[in-house]
Amino acid sequence: MKTVDLRSDTISRPTADMRQAMAAAVVGDDVFGEDPTINALQERIAELTGKEAALFVTSGTQGNQVSLNAHTRPGQEVICNSDCHIFNYESGAAAMLSGVQLNALPGTNGVITLEQIRLNLRPADDHYPQTGLICLENTHNRAGGTIYPLEEIRRISAWAREQGISLHLDGARLWNASVATGISIAEYAAYFDSVSLCFSKGLGAPVGSVVAGPRDFIARCHFYRKAYGGGIRQGGILAAAALYALDHHVARLAEDHARAKRLAAGLAAIPGLRVDLNTVQTNILIFEVEESVCGAAEMVGRLGEEGILCFDFGPQRIRMVFYLEIGDEDVDYTLEKTALVMARLKGGKR
Repeated sequence: MKTVDLRSDTISRPTADMRQAMAAAVVGDDVFGEDPTINALQERIAELTGKEAALFVTSGTQGNQVSLNAHTRPGQEVICNSDCHIFNYESGAAAMLSGVQLNALPGTNGVITLEQIRLNLRPADDHYPQTGLICLENTHNRAGGTIYPLEEIRRISAWAREQGISLHLDGARLWNASVATGISIAEYAAYFDSVSLCFSKGLGAPVGSVVAGPRDFIARCHFYRKAYGGGIRQGGILAAAALYALDHHVARLAEDHARAKRLAAGLAAIPGLRVDLNTVQTNILIFEVEESVCGAAEMVGRLGEEGILCFDFGPQRIRMVFYLEIGDEDVDYTLEKTALVMARLKGGKR
């Protein structure tokens, strides 16, 4: 039976050419700053983002958490969105590692506004935790790969700088936002004090993320990376995969976006399913199953029996994600099997 794995773009595997680049990597001891391939990657990302320096880390979570550590002090508060990755999927690390609490604000399609943030700025009173950082996410995972509007980012950034509050971007999928909008990584990054980027999702590298920002900030991140056990010695093997991905896998993200939109349109035409096509902006789509048909968990199970792997993202919501190993024929197969499953469910053949 054919299998189409749409659970996440983290499922992507290194291509044969990427593996060759990894095997040929020149390496050294990165804890001593002596791995030439990691150094080359960090320099390239610093240039790409317009920042002074960059630091290779093992994961997006590690990148976000060393950034929170470097930006804040214990007892402060970080403003973020209630659906963001830092709040939902990083194991409570902000409290555990940085000693900060998160003020998670509700958003619309992953977007919190300047007005919301301004209303949640803590008073300069010893009874309150002081706001030390604001975090945004672009693209937004739980909102379905939606793109944060640049104009709202500009507004938040200008206000945060007036207040002397740092702004961090969880840009794990910023590559997708850049390809979809034509806005450069440097333009997005210009409004943030720091930005994290991931190589192991749509870009197809096996491991790795990067943090970029001012040189003194990156020095602090380097300390926390070491404290977390993130020194990876001859990590140039992994950095080579990231460099290969930058050269070969960024522009092709547009193909993932197109396939996600085609699948979304096809799913929307199946009775009993709902898709907000306006939210399918990059490589992630979220659709809903009508309650009268079944719950999301049952639907995921039925699709799995047909070789379609995906995640339930709530009682009625299901997420599917595209990456470089998913082709047009996989879209066709997914639509065919989803329609079949829905027909069986609605016909009572469970």
